[in-house]
Amino acid sequence: MPQQVCKISNSNELQRPIAVLTCEISAFQRAVEATMAADISASGRAGWLQDSVKSMDYKTLISLLVLYLVTLLLIRWVLLTRKSQPLSTIAWILAIIMLPYLGGLLFLFFGINRVERRKRTRRAATRNLAEHLPSLNHYEFSSDCPFGEEQQQLVRLIRNTADTVPTAGNQVDLYSDTNVTLRRIEEAIESAQESIHLEYYIWRPDATGTRLRDLLVAKARQGVTVRFLYDGFGSLWLTRRFLRPMTEAGIHVATFLPGQSLRERWSINLRNHRKIVVVDGRTAFTGGMNIGDEYIGRNKVFGFWRDTHLRVRGAAVLQLQRVFAEDWYYATGEELTAPDRFPEPDEAGDVCAQVVSSGPDNSVPAFHALVFTAINSAQKRLTLATSYFVPTVALAMALETAASRGVHVRLLVAGKSAHHWTVLAGRSYYESLLEAGVEIHEYRRGILHSKTLTFDGEWSLVGTANFDSRSMLLNFEVGVALYDEEIAGQLDAQYDEDIRHARRIDPHVWRQRPLRGVLLENICRLFSPVM
Repeated sequence: MPQQVCKISNSNELQRPIAVLTCEISAFQRAVEATMAADISASGRAGWLQDSVKSMDYKTLISLLVLYLVTLLLIRWVLLTRKSQPLSTIAWILAIIMLPYLGGLLFLFFGINRVERRKRTRRAATRNLAEHLPSLNHYEFSSDCPFGEEQQQLVRLIRNTADTVPTAGNQVDLYSDTNVTLRRIEEAIESAQESIHLEYYIWRPDATGTRLRDLLVAKARQGVTVRFLYDGFGSLWLTRRFLRPMTEAGIHVATFLPGQSLRERWSINLRNHRKIVVVDGRTAFTGGMNIGDEYIGRNKVFGFWRDTHLRVRGAAVLQLQRVFAEDWYYATGEELTAPDRFPEPDEAGDVCAQVVSSGPDNSVPAFHALVFTAINSAQKRLTLATSYFVPTVALAMALETAASRGVHVRLLVAGKSAHHWTVLAGRSYYESLLEAGVEIHEYRRGILHSKTLTFDGEWSLVGTANFDSRSMLLNFEVGVALYDEEIAGQLDAQYDEDIRHARRIDPHVWRQRPLRGVLLENICRLFSPVM
């Protein structure tokens, strides 16, 4: 029988392994089937029962050998494509070996980073737009923002990783009630005169999402320019039918996707996890809250929803506007560089603020570097609230080290989540944190979705990033660093209120928990680098 030669087209580095895998499996199946056919022909009809048994054995053999071949090829693929993340590499190899077929499918859907090519595309888009965007550096603080040495280090870090400067004269309002947050967003939209820019990870087509959509439609019909950017994975259920009233009213709608093909949409990496609203270039909102019934406590399954959001007025609004402009340009190619998009800000307050944006296109992961540095900068106390606590090794070590050197480290995490495996994975870190002296509370009132960090009552960070590898290293995130004692004090006071609805983890009791719980936690932890 002539040898079948596989012809592989000039595919890129991501397409080629799939093509090779398909070709090798097909060739192997043809060879085994040919052997089976020859064997059956030689046996003759007289031994039909024996041949049937042999045929069944061959089918089992094919399945086992194909599984073995697929496993080897996928492991080779993991080693070639994830060399910069050893823990993630190990986790995926274990998944592929321990979960035959399923582990491979999970890797194809969730593990393929596809970052490098899109990094180059995103960086090129950012560079092209930056040449036309107005510079915002002249809004940098002067003597109005007296910083200590630790804060100066954070200023320099954000400047070098996120390319923003701290700005003075901002008014920042902190919201912990999601219903109040939604009302303030609606009020700002209703007052819009020129433009409304919205960027969301999740926008539900439910009663809440529909109400806000209809408000945007009404403003568009009044002549206000409205742009709506949503993530294609997080807002998967936004249908053309739901969006049609927006487009018919003249609203510019765009989807943020890592790619446009079906193959590229497999990956949940490189998601736009940002939540931004900018009205007339003068008022902005950002924080943890998405748009939907569940986010204002109207979902009976989740119950009360605890989140933290900011309303900003002043020069920091222009920095959030710039983040939106970069994302919009990447998604649509439209440049939002006109001067009227960046109006001269009013002197709205006395808060020094610096916007932080981070994504896989950064040469240094800005949020990961910032949080790591902030934890290590704390001298007296540090409070962290997060909805998903699955830290990188570096961040877990930073928390333990801070507690060991005498910093009062308090951690508030979700005790209930839409993704319970993340709660279990996070609990696997408790023992070493408790031994180091970290105080851990699990929120019990409902869903905790806040993402806040404060240290020494002087500095705070509020944004969209969770305390996990996906937010810190893979997602596009945004937040606001606040060099203000009053804001830090408000966040600390809110923390004290939140722990009234939380269960404190007792180190002695925790060590006595059932072994089956430990087993589940440690199994989930194996996949922590990919959560």
